[in-house]
Amino acid sequence: MKALYINNIASRLQIQPWQVENCVAMFQEGDTIPFISRYRKEKTGGLDDVEVAAVKHFAEAFDDMEKRKSSILDTIEGQGKLTDALRKDIESCTECSALEDLYLPYRPKRRTRATVAKEAGLEPLADRLWSFECRDPRREAAGYVGDKVDSADAALSGARDIVAERFSEVPALRETLRKIFRNLNITGKATRAASDSEEADKYRAWMGHSEPLRNIPSHRLLAMLRAQEEGFLNIGLNTDVQKCCNKLYYVFCQERKYPAPAVGEQLKEALEDAFSRLMEPSISNEIIKEAKEKADKEAIRIFGENLRQLLLQPPVGQKRTMAIDPGFRNGCKIACLDETGRLLHHEIIFPHPPQSEKVKSMMRLSAMVEQYGIEAIAIGNGTASRETEKFVKMNHLPASCKVYVVSEDGASIYSASEVAREEFPDQDVTVRGAVSIGRRLMDPLSELVKIDPKSLGVGQYQYDVDQTALRQELDETVEACVNKVGVNLNTASPYLLRYVSGLGPSLSKSIVEYRDAKGGFSSREELLKVPRLGAKAYEQCAGFLRIRGGKNPLDNSAVHPETYQIVYKMASDLGVTTSELVGNEKLCATLKASDYVTADFGLPTITDVIKELAKPGLDPRGAASDFAFSEDIHSLEDLQPGMTLPGIVTNITAFGAFVDIGVHEQGLIHVSKFGRRVASPAEVVKLHQHVTVEVTDVDLNRKRISLKFCK
Repeated sequence: MKALYINNIASRLQIQPWQVENCVAMFQEGDTIPFISRYRKEKTGGLDDVEVAAVKHFAEAFDDMEKRKSSILDTIEGQGKLTDALRKDIESCTECSALEDLYLPYRPKRRTRATVAKEAGLEPLADRLWSFECRDPRREAAGYVGDKVDSADAALSGARDIVAERFSEVPALRETLRKIFRNLNITGKATRAASDSEEADKYRAWMGHSEPLRNIPSHRLLAMLRAQEEGFLNIGLNTDVQKCCNKLYYVFCQERKYPAPAVGEQLKEALEDAFSRLMEPSISNEIIKEAKEKADKEAIRIFGENLRQLLLQPPVGQKRTMAIDPGFRNGCKIACLDETGRLLHHEIIFPHPPQSEKVKSMMRLSAMVEQYGIEAIAIGNGTASRETEKFVKMNHLPASCKVYVVSEDGASIYSASEVAREEFPDQDVTVRGAVSIGRRLMDPLSELVKIDPKSLGVGQYQYDVDQTALRQELDETVEACVNKVGVNLNTASPYLLRYVSGLGPSLSKSIVEYRDAKGGFSSREELLKVPRLGAKAYEQCAGFLRIRGGKNPLDNSAVHPETYQIVYKMASDLGVTTSELVGNEKLCATLKASDYVTADFGLPTITDVIKELAKPGLDPRGAASDFAFSEDIHSLEDLQPGMTLPGIVTNITAFGAFVDIGVHEQGLIHVSKFGRRVASPAEVVKLHQHVTVEVTDVDLNRKRISLKFCK
């Protein structure tokens, strides 16, 4: 990659050019973001996965720009208009808008008013006006009257059309206008369709709204744009034509003497035409699009961070679990799972109205708990959740058996998916949904990777943002989480394995097929026997895969096989076996990282190796904790301002945090109620955090609950 781009990326991300250069080189060699950030810290200077992903994003953008430059240069050269100065200007561009401005005069055009004027032979007159050489425009225009031009006024009009098009193609003028527009207010005006539409009511706040574009929050701009997309709002910038044209005229004239008054009048008239007809519509749209891209980026960032927190929820772990998908009329669907999440039994009980088979249901639930050795109970948080939780706790459960309320978001999507059909071809959607609820308690990451993140209820305007950028962010987030935690090679589903560094759908399927045929892997090295899994893929994935009870204890750690020899030397120097060293914190504390630095592996890598040896395979997610809603609150009608209640944060947006307090409707803590000024609610709360809140307002008609944090 050119130094121009490397330096630009380094400046944008506030890192060193050598860090960017090394990352780009590793991308070209086929290295992945998780591998680079975890095992190549010497080359990156310790960049984390988010920073490495940002380098990759900009590198790909500049690769696309380089291809665009090549196409533009070929086009201009084909026209015979490519000068050395123009080539230099194009090749030095690092902004798409600047590049397209340079190309604009040479871009193939449809037939325009300027084209017609040129065909009438008026370009020399336009040249004279443009260069300030003309002293008396009307007298000179008279010389162009003929078969194609019927008057001096028509000649001047045609010449102004040519000049207007030239004005619209001057890069300095376009950039000046961009700077002006970025500081304008964005306004929203109601359309006729909004006047008598109930659907438009949710957008009433933006009708007549005006706000500086540079300050408008992401969620507000996306809401206004959605209203425009649905036909209820017209969005624009509050441009002042005269002020804009005066500024453009000054910029145009500032490097040369002002023209004669008569010429100036013609140029100003052409400039006003250029502004209204050619520049304002396109640049206004461009600036609003630019603002939307910024809003998209913020919304996508929030979604990605929420997803990261959701996937990294603490797991209950390998416990025999009863999963309950609660319901009233259709009953509570129960699935009993073993320690690995395998379905052992399923049935339906009817503890609630209209059937109200409470005693029978209690007997069946107790019998299943005993028969299948249930250690944890997961209850979906949908319809009848609170009632089912109360019913379950009425049973005499073993002291070690805890009850958890689990988010159902996405469970119905999973139950009807191809993934679910492959896993449970003989079960209906109700059983699949219950299994998903149980498994997401046992190991949220392993289960949630099977579901489209947009179905998990943690996004903000997720269908309004750039879908390609959103998909890339979400995929990178899932990949980062999977590799951060590590994957059990002998139990992981193909849907989890596909997110492991260097694998993907094809290789993950091959791994599972090999595992099923051979009865499991006994070492990481055995991965090289998997069809189509070569040395490069092995290098990328090996450190993130775990083998419990294998031949080599290092295979159940994040130590990469490429550094095994260093560990063997450490053990030898201490006079112990590798097995005795792995997991022995006291022995590891005696190791000095600098003693084992080599030409290939520097201090950051060796430090990571020693840290991993001390606590091999440590799950970064921690342990799950149980939670209970207020026993006295079950519906909106039970709420009163001033009540203090326990809650769980279910979604974080730019404007606040949504909290489940157990009444089937989410309450909102607006960002203004956070008790201190914050740039983002994510600075204060985390997804699924247990909080104590105070009810400040309840709107029964709109089913809205306003909350604030308790002091």
